[in-house]
Amino acid sequence: MISSIRFFLLLSLLFSTLKGYAQDNERRAGQSPRAEMRGAWIATVANIDWPSTPGLSSERQKAEFDSLLDVMKAMNMNAVFVQIRPSGDAIYRSKSVPLSSFLVGKQGAALDDSLYDPLEYMVKAAHMRNMEFHAWMNPYRAAWSLDTTLLDKSHPLRSLSNKRKAEWFFKYGKRWYFNPASPSVRQYLNNIVKDVVIRYDVDGIHFDDYFYPYKESGLNLDDALDDYDAFATGDHSFTDISDWRRDNVNQLIKMVSKTIKQYKPYVKFGIGPFGVWRNKDRDPENGSNTRAGVTCYDDLYADVLLWLKNGWIDYVAPQIYWSIGYPPADFEVLVDWWSKHTFGRQLYIGHAAYKINNSPNDDNWKEPEEISNQIAMVRGNPNVGGSIFYSAKPLLRNPLGVQDSLITALYRHPAFSPPIAQLSKATPATATICRVKGTPSSVQLTWNLCELLSGDEMPFYFALYRFDGEGVGRFDNPRNLLAVTPFYSEKWYFEDYTAVEGEYYTYVITAFNRANVEGNPSDPVNVKKTKKGAKKKRNFWGYLL
Repeated sequence: MISSIRFFLLLSLLFSTLKGYAQDNERRAGQSPRAEMRGAWIATVANIDWPSTPGLSSERQKAEFDSLLDVMKAMNMNAVFVQIRPSGDAIYRSKSVPLSSFLVGKQGAALDDSLYDPLEYMVKAAHMRNMEFHAWMNPYRAAWSLDTTLLDKSHPLRSLSNKRKAEWFFKYGKRWYFNPASPSVRQYLNNIVKDVVIRYDVDGIHFDDYFYPYKESGLNLDDALDDYDAFATGDHSFTDISDWRRDNVNQLIKMVSKTIKQYKPYVKFGIGPFGVWRNKDRDPENGSNTRAGVTCYDDLYADVLLWLKNGWIDYVAPQIYWSIGYPPADFEVLVDWWSKHTFGRQLYIGHAAYKINNSPNDDNWKEPEEISNQIAMVRGNPNVGGSIFYSAKPLLRNPLGVQDSLITALYRHPAFSPPIAQLSKATPATATICRVKGTPSSVQLTWNLCELLSGDEMPFYFALYRFDGEGVGRFDNPRNLLAVTPFYSEKWYFEDYTAVEGEYYTYVITAFNRANVEGNPSDPVNVKKTKKGAKKKRNFWGYLL
């Protein structure tokens, strides 16, 4: 008996401690926003995150991806950024791009199921879980190895003539790269994006931080590029080769942006650049107070601020992979800097999940509170719309309890994906709750649209709110959000199994479009849960004042 009492006392103490830890984390990170980007990059290159190894059966690939999404969903993530073009190849079926060796073992090999398309499956799997799917592409990396015999015959490094290869490619370090200066390359890469946008129901196209390659110690990038003749003879007005190189990248970004909006205006185009645009010592007026050894503008020739200013991209997700207080590149300094240079576009912050308890040069990553404190800074800045973690696998490994913190405190409540008003042509149509029924264990609701003036008003998903009592309360209280339907749900129906017999509830439906803009609420419906089912109250006037 005494042992049992001690056990229960210890158990009670443990639960109290865990509850206190969760509450402390939640306080530190600030109130959970109603809309907030919560995403993770899922890397396929070198099988970092998925699939676990090349050449798995289609069923094993599906199972692994489903398992990965289930864990992300448990953490209340609402978006995944999946690398579908890791290295001049494809994690999807294509007539012009070979299947990736990271997927099938040997580049261009066949999948074991003729009906299986990994990208089609992954998009549907994400949407079933109310998660956005952003197709992450590495545009310029052409081959993972210098050995071209490992490439499929359809790869342009093997299929093109020697003359065209010299125009399209250059090798640097251990990789082959597409030449950003080639107009033919830009058109080729743009066509790849176009193909994905047209054939797949992706929510976004996402480029990472690789434009011109990162400079490697002991190797001269200028020698590898060998582009001075092209610069000198080209039809342009640039006098500085660095400006010309930046313009080469600018032209691709502008072209891709135009193509996406031409075919599917609601598809978002975003960039995940290196975390430092320029250091202040190179640009006293616009640079950040950092001492980074590499910068977007000067080394990668990526003028991200121009893309934001011109509206070519819809969001930016800088990879701020340093800790708070890290002297050369302070997380807090960089969040503040990027927040002041959004030009009205969405800003999400990239966090280095892979560094948690795994950064020998920075002891701050040994602190369990580092990510909590970073999220607090993100939430405390009104110009930041959320977070993306690199990458998914560290979150699954749960170093220093980061997954536990996300589930129990930081992301304890679900959040909608941030709305992007610029992409919304019309407010989604207003729903009407047209039928209320019940069973001894549930309340059943069915809704429809009475009026739909245009295709742009068609909802992508619905939110169902339930308020205690006979009136409408606060929509921004996460306690009142009962459910969110899967994207493209065919049945506009919900069954509430949590209603308590004898209690009154008020139900309201709102619709969301592809830009995550929420429409007007439906007329509220007041329902009493009865022993046999549910009873709808008549003559309900509506909102609680």
